Amino acid sequence: MQKNNPENPIAPKIHNLILLSQKANIEVPNEIRKKIQVINTFNISARYDDYKENFKQKCTDEYTMEQIKNIEEVQKWLKKQ
Repeated sequence: MQKNNPENPIAPKIHNLILLSQKANIEVPNEIRKKIQVINTFNISARYDDYKENFKQKCTDEYTMEQIKNIEEVQKWLKKQ
């Protein structure tokens, strides 16, 4: 964050990855943005019991493997930034 936004080098205490990228002045391509939007839902889903149950139902082996792949792609992209 400090590298891209020296006027505001302290990362805000939020879990919204899109908002964090904006505050860090990182331009996120649409393909990566879509993956990040899905990843963002994991944090919300884990915090509230009713969401947790719905999320648990969604997490088939196939879905889980797809999301792990997406997370790895986003991580690789972020490291290049």
